[in-house]
Amino acid sequence: MVKAIRIHEHGGPEVLTWEDVQVPDPKEGEIRLKQKAVGLNFLDVYMRRGEQNLAPPLPYIPGMEGAGVVTAVGPGVTSCKVGDVVAYASAEVGSYAQERILPADLAVPVPSSVDPVDAAAAIFKGLTAHVLIHKGFKVEPGHTILVHAAAGGVGSVVCQWANAIGATVIGTVSTKEKAAQAKEDGCHHVILYKEENFVDRVMEITSGKGLEVVYDSVGKDTFNGSLACLKNRGYMVLFGTASGVPEPLRVEQIAPKSLYYTFSSITEYTVENRKELLVAAQDLFSNIAKGVLRIRLNHKYPLSQATQAHIDLESRKTSGSVVLIPDEE
Repeated sequence: MVKAIRIHEHGGPEVLTWEDVQVPDPKEGEIRLKQKAVGLNFLDVYMRRGEQNLAPPLPYIPGMEGAGVVTAVGPGVTSCKVGDVVAYASAEVGSYAQERILPADLAVPVPSSVDPVDAAAAIFKGLTAHVLIHKGFKVEPGHTILVHAAAGGVGSVVCQWANAIGATVIGTVSTKEKAAQAKEDGCHHVILYKEENFVDRVMEITSGKGLEVVYDSVGKDTFNGSLACLKNRGYMVLFGTASGVPEPLRVEQIAPKSLYYTFSSITEYTVENRKELLVAAQDLFSNIAKGVLRIRLNHKYPLSQATQAHIDLESRKTSGSVVLIPDEE
C-alpha cells in the first residue's frame, strides 16, 4: 500500500482526501513509477470542481504530470528500464500518489542535467509552450507576438522561448509585480491590462501594423481584442479559457484580414505521437539545462497537504510553478 490523494465527490479543496491505495503490477505496455515530484495544474482544480466536462469518473486520483524513478516495467516495454528517471504530462489522471502505474509511451527520459523536481514542474507547461511556438504558430526571428497572462506558468515559458528565438515579445499582466517578472522572462513590452487598453497599446507598439500571432489562455475577456491586434493573415492561438469560453466565432470576424484561428494543446504530442513527444521533451530539457529557459518553481508542498496547495492556488497566493513532493508527509 502507498499513500495518495483521492477525490470521491466534486467540490472545494476539502474533497481531497489522503488515503492508502493499492498499486498493481504494471500490465502490457505499462510502467510503475516511484514519484519524485508531482506538478500542480489549474486543470486539476477544474476537474476537482467537476467543471468543463473535464473530470474523470469518481472516485479518482487527480493530477496529470510528474517525474520519478521506474521501479517495474510490464511486458513489451522497451522504451525504459528499472532505475530510469522519467517525466510525463498526460490527460490521464493519477499523479497525486507516491507511486503510480503509467503507460510507458507517455514517459520521457529526464537527463542527469535536469533535477527531477524541476522536470515535474516544467513538463506540462513546457510541452504546452513548445506546441504553441512550434505547432500552433511557428515563431521565427523578427515576429512580433502577444502573450496574455505573460507571468503565468505557460506564459512565462513562452515569453522566454520566443525571446530566445528572436521574436519581439509583448505580454499582458495584472500587476506591477507580475510586470517585473515578465520583463525578466523576456518581454520587451509589458501591458498592465487593468490600467491600459491592450489593443491600443499593441497598435502603438507595432506602429499600427499589428501582430503575427496572439497566444491567449484567458478566453472570453480577451478574445475579441486579441483578434483586433492581428495583422493580415495573423494567427489567433487559443490554449485556455480562464475567463470563460469565447462566444462562437463568426466568419465576419476573421474574413476581412484572412485570420487563422486554432486551439493548441499537448494532446498533439501525447496522443499516439511519441516521436514528436520525445523531440519536444528533449528540446525542453536541453533549453532548461543550458539556462535558456528558467522554470519558476516558487512553491513546494508535501503531497499530504494538497488541500492547502489547492487553496493557495485558487486564492492566487501562489505564482509560477507548484509541485507536490510525495515523500514528505
